[in-house]
Amino acid sequence: MSDFTTRPEIRGTFGVATSTHWIASGVGFGILEKGGNAFDAAVACALTLQVVEPHLNGPAGDLPAIFHSVTTGKTEVLCAQGVAPAAATIARYKAQGLPLVPGSGLLATVVPGAFDGWMLMLRDHGSMDLHTVLEPAIFYAREGHPVLPRVAHTIAGLAEYFAQEWPSSAEVWTPGGQAPEPHGIFRNPDLARTYERLVEAGEAAGGPREHQIDAAREAWRSGFVADAIFDYLKDAEVIDVSGDKHGAVLAPSDMANWRATYEPTLSYDYHGWTVHKTQAWSQGPVMLQALSLLKGFDLGAMDPMGADFVHTVIEAMKLAYADREAYYGDPAHSDIPMDHLLSDAYADIRRALITDTASDLQRPGRVPGFEHLAEAYVERAARDFGVAEAVAQEPTMAHLTERRGDTVHLDIIDRWGNMVAATPSGGWLQSSPVIPGLGFALNSRAQMFWLEEGLPTSLAPGRRPRTTLTPSYAEKDGVQLVFGTPGGDQQDQWNLIWFLRFVHFGMGLQECMDAPLFHSMHFQGSFYPREAKPGEMMMEPAFGEDVIADLRSRGHKITVSEPWAIGRLTAALREPDGTLRAAATPRLMQAYAVGR
Repeated sequence: MSDFTTRPEIRGTFGVATSTHWIASGVGFGILEKGGNAFDAAVACALTLQVVEPHLNGPAGDLPAIFHSVTTGKTEVLCAQGVAPAAATIARYKAQGLPLVPGSGLLATVVPGAFDGWMLMLRDHGSMDLHTVLEPAIFYAREGHPVLPRVAHTIAGLAEYFAQEWPSSAEVWTPGGQAPEPHGIFRNPDLARTYERLVEAGEAAGGPREHQIDAAREAWRSGFVADAIFDYLKDAEVIDVSGDKHGAVLAPSDMANWRATYEPTLSYDYHGWTVHKTQAWSQGPVMLQALSLLKGFDLGAMDPMGADFVHTVIEAMKLAYADREAYYGDPAHSDIPMDHLLSDAYADIRRALITDTASDLQRPGRVPGFEHLAEAYVERAARDFGVAEAVAQEPTMAHLTERRGDTVHLDIIDRWGNMVAATPSGGWLQSSPVIPGLGFALNSRAQMFWLEEGLPTSLAPGRRPRTTLTPSYAEKDGVQLVFGTPGGDQQDQWNLIWFLRFVHFGMGLQECMDAPLFHSMHFQGSFYPREAKPGEMMMEPAFGEDVIADLRSRGHKITVSEPWAIGRLTAALREPDGTLRAAATPRLMQAYAVGR
């Protein structure tokens, strides 16, 4: 274990909060200081992230969380991934001449999920009232915050487009016709007022805190928020990445009838650790599948920064992600053969495909009774991309502005041992126009559906898109760990690499954060335009020229990134004696861990 890291690993016993923005981390820890628990802190942190990272998430976006409650003794998933609207049929989209769901605009919208999910967590597991938890987000939206250079540059790149095509976005993001300056104070008074009105709706309902929170949820789904959304959508047609104008298919009944829910985690045992992920409506199980393959290799005997380690992990990722593309989808609507995909017998067969040479092929496994799904994926890839497989593409509006990242993450542990890992996303400022008067945009998660019948990821009313969002929780001998990262298709690649180094090489949380990262761009991406780059991968230059040359000799097509350019991981850990630890990546110089 190294004596030097880019920043200290936070240690204490009272509480820790780590997230992808220092202000949000401070807000989360501030709630712990006021006597709140991890759930109160997570909600306050997350709503603040909606303000300070609006290019990466918003109130109308998507939310998966994995949490452990001391009160219930359970580790569960909070699913606030909204579903496809009732009118979202393949026939309707194809009738408009669309081969894919656009990656931006109104046709890409599913039911907004994030706000309702956070309120469900607050109601059932938190301890604080609405005003206390929403006050920090209201403050930063109303009084302003130093805008990240990345946000300022994103807005500047879109300013002309907003003015011409999305005037409601121009009013919020370029007030007075000017994009914000990097580190300048930026305010979103419409969003502040939306949050305030939700608090007011709750307080007006009176009664216990749970009743007030439910009243705010009702104001969101059927009250003034829904009214503003559908007053806008009833006439709106806006240009999207298809180059044409389209209206929305989302209807008031879609929002009014949907609720965030809880469900069990999916888990896998690896070297004494039990790793918990979401079900197959997210890509979470892909990390478990990769672990099942890697369990058959002696990774601990490899150099964690060496070519053997990188090659073995990359090749396992290719196989796991091929199965993601063939078999994953909403388990409420499709039969997902997850027991088979995570079985030892299946892993043994698949592991034999990993050789000393990099594969350029897309190779989903053949699951008895589901072979048609593997064949459909291979055929689709060959048809669309001319290869026997189908770049992990970052979301949307790439034709107009540079985008890096697409999501946020937070990990929080309180002094009692409650733990939350959450990866909110969607509602990006660059992917959908602002709803007038509300200060936020709708999501564009429907782009992850396919417009062809018979797949677990086929567009269908009421179905959850197979999202990339994937928080993690792991436990071993009383040690509990929460971790995650933004990054679209790369999330479970970076999560996997970080976890493997932590488990096999005695590296600390922060040391794992600082170590160089890599990822594959081999498989078909989740975001419009759903591209792939067979055999290609990206890695940071800190691996060194010898390692990069070795990997190239094995057939890997390598793009070397800028230094410190890959991954946005955060993590927090609780020891059996109550000692807490937390860390955050130094990359982009904005993630931070706080604790004592």
